[in-house]
Amino acid sequence: MLMKILDRLEETLIAFLMAAATLVIFVAVMHRYLSGVPAIQDYVIHWNLAWAQEVCIYMFVWMAKFGAAYGVRTGIHVGVDVVINRLRPDIRGRFVIFGLMAGALFTGVVGALGANFVYHIAETEQVSADLEMPMWLVYLAVPLGSFLMCFRFLQVAWNFIRTGELPHHDHAQVDGIDPVEAAKEGGPA
Repeated sequence: MLMKILDRLEETLIAFLMAAATLVIFVAVMHRYLSGVPAIQDYVIHWNLAWAQEVCIYMFVWMAKFGAAYGVRTGIHVGVDVVINRLRPDIRGRFVIFGLMAGALFTGVVGALGANFVYHIAETEQVSADLEMPMWLVYLAVPLGSFLMCFRFLQVAWNFIRTGELPHHDHAQVDGIDPVEAAKEGGPA
């Protein structure tokens, strides 16, 4: 139950950030072009959208950190495993566990260093240029995303130890479409 809530929260945050960044960029671009239209220019030129670029950058940073954790959980990260897949199953398993533990260690260290950095940046009361938002909130993406990614590496490792399977993403599968039904209707299977 708790894992489903965490999974849904992760997916919702990523989707919200993607949609919000797209909307903000669209509004900023429309504002830029409408500022050149003589009939509308006097009205829209007074809107201050200088903050739009900064907020989009921050949203993409947060999206990337949490998206990386999502990628570990679902198996969508690109991996170079040609040699490992040719090994005997018992040796392959050891290499997979080593790789997952190395990923967990690395992201755990990045999370701890990021948390230390956020703690120290919070003491400076530094704010962002356009939004005047505390910078520690911006940098909080590093420890939160890294610790979540560390957790996801450990989760995948535990599942691999129990079942011998890694998460796998089928790029041909589209959510909501049943391949058996699509084949019956004459579509691609």
